[in-house]
Amino acid sequence: MDATRTAPGTLIREWRTRRRMSQLDLALEAEISQRHLSFMESGRASPSREMVLRLAEHLAVPLRQRNHLLMAAGFAPSYGERDLDDPRLKPALAAVELVLKGHEPYPAIAVDRGWNMVLANAATAPFLEGVADAGLLRPPVNVLRLALHPQGLAPRILNLDEWRAHLIGRLRQQIDATADARLVALEKELTAYPGRPVAPGSARDAAEAIAVPMRVDMDGAVLSFITTITVFGTPLDVTLSELAIESFFPADEETAGHLRRKAEARR
Repeated sequence: MDATRTAPGTLIREWRTRRRMSQLDLALEAEISQRHLSFMESGRASPSREMVLRLAEHLAVPLRQRNHLLMAAGFAPSYGERDLDDPRLKPALAAVELVLKGHEPYPAIAVDRGWNMVLANAATAPFLEGVADAGLLRPPVNVLRLALHPQGLAPRILNLDEWRAHLIGRLRQQIDATADARLVALEKELTAYPGRPVAPGSARDAAEAIAVPMRVDMDGAVLSFITTITVFGTPLDVTLSELAIESFFPADEETAGHLRRKAEARR
């Protein structure tokens, strides 16, 4: 859908529905009357720039889509969008590199909104060795495609069905949050790969687990990881708001020791 050709009220209603909020809920959150909100959604009233931004804030609309809302209402975008090589993003990218480097000897990567790898630390390199399809490693490297493709890392992931279900579930949550058509296309591709998603809670030893692990075969050793996601807290730039750092932590001492030895060998 072309946001610039869609009535702002229609977009507001779509985001409110996506967030599972009633008109009354949103009106109370935004401190406006339900009648005024109804008039804006139906097109009987036009929202001001300030109103668009207020409603977008309470609907947790991503910055990229907030710009779309503003343009649909006839206003200029409020948030800049810069290329990653823009000098103004240099301090932020330096911070990302510092986090990645500081996480060694454990792997960590930075990805954009489409799950394309932007940066990675040295501990990530061993995971990319032995990938059957070299095309999966040509930039931009999509980390979800790389993980689940049958000629990517999938043959080495020992709990592939469980990890596949976890990754696709995260992707669907992101689609629900952003309404990004590119992510919808990526989900369609990933779900077409061989494998069966595991129903939530059906994983073995789920009662003892603290998080969904990734168990991977590396050089004949079974490594187990849990992951965390880090994002910028108060971004005002679209590109920066969509950057995320995924850090892999060893889930057991065997994994930690293996990675420390790998790091020593690299040095």
